[in-house]
Amino acid sequence: MRPATRRSPGRVVALRQRPAGSFRRVAGVDEAGRGPLAGPVVAAAVILDPRRRIAGLADSKALSPQARARLAPIIRARATAWAVAWADRDEIDALNILGATFLAMRRALLRLPVCPTHVQVDGNQLPPLADLPLDCTVEAIIGGDARVAAISAASILAKTYRDAMMEALDPCYPGFELAAHKGYGTPAHLEALRNREPSPQHRRSFNPVRVALDALLPELQGELPLTGSDTES
Repeated sequence: MRPATRRSPGRVVALRQRPAGSFRRVAGVDEAGRGPLAGPVVAAAVILDPRRRIAGLADSKALSPQARARLAPIIRARATAWAVAWADRDEIDALNILGATFLAMRRALLRLPVCPTHVQVDGNQLPPLADLPLDCTVEAIIGGDARVAAISAASILAKTYRDAMMEALDPCYPGFELAAHKGYGTPAHLEALRNREPSPQHRRSFNPVRVALDALLPELQGELPLTGSDTES
């Protein structure tokens, strides 16, 4: 058997040698939330059942919220297996957004109740998987969320799950309207950052949030004493 080799537009990396034609449980993996200024990055992994096809699968960004909401429960009901995981704001700031995205993808794959024989990841980079107990190969596919059904399904689950998380967080941080923009840097969100302190969900490693914190620093310093003594007067 020949080892897996590079091919365009995907990239196949053999974690373990596998007989040809054995890609029976293919997991599509995608993320949602790399670009927002606030909230987690979410990843999903989906193994579709070829006997239970799902009409209308596409890149979640190309679908309306109503279409995503309709498809998500169908995916969960008809898929052979699916899982969702995320990396939170602290992990994003500690690892950087790419590292946190890979962490969420690893967690989603580990949560699958069925082990895939092959993994297809949207994009041109692969999360490190060689140390995981997965007897599979892995492939990066540019534009996979629009071309590969399992990746499209993962895109939809990741997006709908993250949107629901941001809607649930919205009442905890009034004034930011997280339910409306889901943490993305809309004009309304940037205006809110100019007028109030960033919330604990805001990513300190992202430039607009750093700018908001820097602008707030002189105000905070004005409220705090610059010297002190424990000597009683």
